[in-house]
Amino acid sequence: MHKSSEVAIVGAGIGGLTLALSLHGAGIPCSVYEAAPEIKPLGVGINLLPHAVRELDKLGLLGALDAAAVTTKESAFFNRFGQFVYSEPAGRHAGYRWPQFSIHRGDLQSVLLSAVRERLGDGAVVEGHRFTGFEQDAEGVTLRFASPDGTELEPVRAAVLVACDGIHSVVRKQLYPHEGPPRYSGVNMWRGSVVWQPFLSGATMVRAGWLSVGKMVIYPIRDNVDGQGNQLVNWVAEIETPQPARQDWSGRGRLEDFFPAFSDWTFDWLDVAGMIQATETILEYPMVDQDPLPKWTFGRVTLLGDAAHPMVPRGSNGAGQAILDAPCLAEQLKLHGLNASALEAYDGIRGKATADVVLMNRKAPPDAILQAVHELTGGEPFARIEDVISNAALADISNRYKNVAGLNKDVLNAEGL
Repeated sequence: MHKSSEVAIVGAGIGGLTLALSLHGAGIPCSVYEAAPEIKPLGVGINLLPHAVRELDKLGLLGALDAAAVTTKESAFFNRFGQFVYSEPAGRHAGYRWPQFSIHRGDLQSVLLSAVRERLGDGAVVEGHRFTGFEQDAEGVTLRFASPDGTELEPVRAAVLVACDGIHSVVRKQLYPHEGPPRYSGVNMWRGSVVWQPFLSGATMVRAGWLSVGKMVIYPIRDNVDGQGNQLVNWVAEIETPQPARQDWSGRGRLEDFFPAFSDWTFDWLDVAGMIQATETILEYPMVDQDPLPKWTFGRVTLLGDAAHPMVPRGSNGAGQAILDAPCLAEQLKLHGLNASALEAYDGIRGKATADVVLMNRKAPPDAILQAVHELTGGEPFARIEDVISNAALADISNRYKNVAGLNKDVLNAEGL
């Protein structure tokens, strides 16, 4: 058996790779084990908010991210008739010391993976290792793996095991064998990306409509993809649906299942219906989360990212919270050593913070702006938004979320000094 006094990371997603870079920066050896035989870019767009970008900046990745992403200028809200409701500047445009990035998830993973291989060496990420289980004792953890064809591989010995293996975490299942499946929110989402001409500022994140009648989140994730100034635009359609879709990130969606809600969405600022129809590949996924766990850490084993705190994707915080977990864990391992005490300290810091975000995403994400307007207008057009709700009331909804999610501008800027 391979003996090791290092940290073993299961999963080479955003959380696992960010952790590897954070550990390397702290002088702590680690290896990342990934089930896929070859890591390929997956998914569509995500947003990196200033708190997450701050941590990636500390890892020296700001330049690479800036080159791969669209730097978001503003967040704008509209009703389902395309009427303007509210907008606020984003990232540095709002006075944060760091930008907000809209980026293809695969592009973010590529930036992280390239940095890991460059700094830790090509062998730091071990592909084709599907995690199957662990045993631990006072000195360390034994990890078991299988190859893609199911053949049992040589076990790996590590001082600490960190599960970064996502919402269907095998490690979490071993720690909590009686936990039920992810909790369905009552909303399915359909996602896609398409080459399209810039809209609004050319760097606007749009939220429009409402879940009961059809809601869209739309933002560009790559600039000038064709040499003619067009962008790769990411969109997410969300609708309240009695039955959840299958939980498969690569599951294909059908236009007829959701398009009727958006077929008349042709606005002077964007032809949403045309954009959806021009999209070649549509993915379908249920919006799910899990109730916060009482603890993530058991001896020398702990959870990180979606394995620890899966949340419904509202508020652009899923990947962001994983990115915040990583440097916190690295710091505790540096302070306490590669032992259970370090993992307990990390759990104590991040467990409560992420539980608050999980619950806030359920009840009062930034989308609550859309809900308030939809309910106050009965889902009908309005003459003047000021007659429906004040700008101050809309700003208050947004700020309440920021305070819970670690996005209070003054606090974040001060922490970064």
